[in-house]
Amino acid sequence: MILDRFRVPDQVAVVTGAGRGIGAATAVALAEAGADVVLAARTEADLDAVAKQVEAAGRRARTVVVDLSDVDAAAELAGVAHETFGRLDIVVNNVGGTYPRPFLDTDTGFLEDAFHFNVSTAHALTRAAVPLMSGGAVVNISSIMGRVAGRGFLAYGTAKAALAHYTELAAYDLAPRIRVNAIAVGSVATSALDIVLTNDELRERMSSATPLRTIGAAEDIAATVLFLASPAGAYVTGKVLEVDGGLQQPNLDLGLPDL
Repeated sequence: MILDRFRVPDQVAVVTGAGRGIGAATAVALAEAGADVVLAARTEADLDAVAKQVEAAGRRARTVVVDLSDVDAAAELAGVAHETFGRLDIVVNNVGGTYPRPFLDTDTGFLEDAFHFNVSTAHALTRAAVPLMSGGAVVNISSIMGRVAGRGFLAYGTAKAALAHYTELAAYDLAPRIRVNAIAVGSVATSALDIVLTNDELRERMSSATPLRTIGAAEDIAATVLFLASPAGAYVTGKVLEVDGGLQQPNLDLGLPDL
């Protein structure tokens, strides 16, 4: 049956930023599709809650409390997965993010930190994972802000654009054994969007700017990760799928000054 292609029975996944939001939803989706999951994030209580959901789906979870801005710690997750479950098939590089800043407040250190957190960590884990994978897939969580312009998002958008192109280059290097894809995420209801979700005016403005007239859910992204990581996406590599409600250009004023 075609639905069987969306299953990943007895595979093993590493999901970074798995304590909440897109990472948590992705970990649970992969578990429901048959995978055991290594969950990595900073907050133990968040990880424990997600681990219970993974176990409720009948799969095993290994939690790792870690600061994922440390590239060495990120790289070690590949070995943790292999040592715990005996294999590694799926890597989801979900950790990342950078707060908006006016242009003149975006010094080179802030820009370099954004690149480090959004790109270097993904490369560290992927590079460590590849020798342990006999096949499988890497999915990078990028952002629509890496493909369009928006005031205040210079560092974040630049880093996410780099991650998107990294995806295309890595896919070419690692084909045909390992597929590498990314998702350009639009406006999704997670804690990263609290500034919008807690402000009725901003929320309405963002919803109205989106052709589907709504803010997405973490599960929308998790479902796309599952497609890309499973046999359903077996003929897809080097692609950046835009999951953004049809957004073409953000229309959101965060109250930042012109510069």
